[in-house]
Amino acid sequence: MNEMIDRRNFLKNTALAGAALATLPALAADGTVTLAFVGCAHIHTPGFIGLLKRRSDVKVKAVWDYNEVRAAKRAAELGAKVVTNLNEIWSDPEIKAVVICSETNRHHDLVLAAAKAGKHVYAEKPLGITAKDSYAMARALDNAHVLFTTGYFMRTDPKHLFLKAQIAKGAFGKITRAVAWNCHGGALGGWFDDKPDDPANNWRWMADPKVAGVGGFGDLGTHSLDILMWTLGDIDTVVADIRTVTNRYPGCDENGQAMIKFKNGVMGTLTAGWVDVANPVTLMISGTEGNAVIFHDQLYFKAKGFDDNRPVTDLPPALPEPLNQFVDAVAGKSSQTLVTPDEAAARVAVMEAMYKSARVGKWEAVG
Repeated sequence: MNEMIDRRNFLKNTALAGAALATLPALAADGTVTLAFVGCAHIHTPGFIGLLKRRSDVKVKAVWDYNEVRAAKRAAELGAKVVTNLNEIWSDPEIKAVVICSETNRHHDLVLAAAKAGKHVYAEKPLGITAKDSYAMARALDNAHVLFTTGYFMRTDPKHLFLKAQIAKGAFGKITRAVAWNCHGGALGGWFDDKPDDPANNWRWMADPKVAGVGGFGDLGTHSLDILMWTLGDIDTVVADIRTVTNRYPGCDENGQAMIKFKNGVMGTLTAGWVDVANPVTLMISGTEGNAVIFHDQLYFKAKGFDDNRPVTDLPPALPEPLNQFVDAVAGKSSQTLVTPDEAAARVAVMEAMYKSARVGKWEAVG
C-alpha cells in the first residue's frame, strides 16, 4: 500500500516538474537562476540568505517586504534591490522563482499571485492558515505548472531515508504504531520575544496563532507530522491535547500531544512543543517483524539482518536542503522529488483537525 502511494506521488510530482520545466523560459546564458525574496519575516530567512549566497549560480535580484526596514536589511545582505511594488517582481521575466518567507497569514495572496505570474515557488511551512486556503494554493500551483516545495528538511536526513526504504520493502512486517517527537526550549529561552528595535530579526509573530496559524505544537509538530505521513500515508482521524505552559506568549500554545489513526490502520502519536530542555528520542516505529528508534540522533533498528544493540551506520547519503533542491530543480539540474503542493496542504489539514480536536475535546476527522 505504501509503495503504491509513494509511486503515485512520485509520478505525479515528476509529471508536474516536467511540465514546469518544459514551459520554463531560458535561464541566463551562464546558467544563473534569478530569484526574488517575497517576505523576509520567517526565522529561517537569515539561514536561507546564507545558503543562497554560497551558491555561485544564483542571483537574488529583488526583495519585497511590507516592512521596509526588514526589506532593506535583507536586500543589502543579498546585494539586491528593494521592491515596494510586487508587480515589479511578478512582471519581471528574468525572475524565474520566488522564496516566500512572509508571515503565514500572507501566504495565500502571495502564492496565488506568484502562481498567476508563472513563478516557481518555495514557501516556508506551513503552507497556509487553513486547509481551505492551503488546498486553494495547491490547486493554483498545480494549474500553473510551476515547481514548488516547502521547508520539510527532515526528509533529507539519512535516517529517515533509510526508514522510508525499509518500510517500502516490508522490513517491519505489519506496522502497528509510530511515535514522533519534535521539541525544543524556544519558549523557555525567549526565542520569540518582541524585538521592536530590531525588526529584521523580530520573530514575535511566530508566537501569535492569528498570524502564524499555529503555536508551538504546530510550528514544530508539522515537521514530524510530515515524516509520519511521508512514510506511513494519509491520516483518517485525530485527537489532541494542546496547551500553554509558561504563558510567556499569551494566547499561544507551547506544548501538545496528538493521537493519530492512519487510513491504513496504523496508530500514531505526535508530541511537539517549545518547553522541553531535551529531545533525546525523535521517532519510533514498531511492526510485527521490525522495530526502529532514533535516540540521541542515532538510529537503532531490529529486523531480519539488523541488530538493535548498535546503531545503523550503513545509511544513504543526506539529500540537499529543500531550498537547494528547489534551486536545482528550477535550473533543471535535479531529479529529486520535491514536496508537492497537495502534500503541503494535507499537513495543514491534519494540523487544523488536531487544533479543533483540542478545542472541542473529541476525535476529529481530517477534512
